[in-house]
Amino acid sequence: MDEELKREIILEHYQNPKNKETITNNHYIKMNSNNESCIDNINLYVLIEEDRIKDIKFDGEACAISTSSTSIMTVNLIGKTIEEANKYIKNFEAMVNEQDYDEEILKEGNAYNTIYKQNNRKHCALLPYIGIKKILNKKEKDNL
Repeated sequence: MDEELKREIILEHYQNPKNKETITNNHYIKMNSNNESCIDNINLYVLIEEDRIKDIKFDGEACAISTSSTSIMTVNLIGKTIEEANKYIKNFEAMVNEQDYDEEILKEGNAYNTIYKQNNRKHCALLPYIGIKKILNKKEKDNL
């Protein structure tokens, strides 16, 4: 993916984020992810039914990297099983940390494939993944 396309994807998901909406439905699991060193503060709302992510919404205030990363994450995880979601998350984290990963799984998430070069922005890209991992871990523990 060339640099211009990466910029376009990030900008599009920042200016027109997908699934950005506050949810008050009690069936959604809510989790907050924030960055204490900046303005990033995202609430994730995840609806899981029968081991599948049926819906993800988010709200809050965040930089372009965190907002676009969250938007892309929601698009890529809706409809996945918890196992598939965990595989996606592990690949995204590996990419951001300059480790081997499967490009095909990440789709538009590949827009962050050089974010490791800006160490201070890695946390911005990973912020929604911190929240979704907590939700998925909680759901797995609740099912034991």
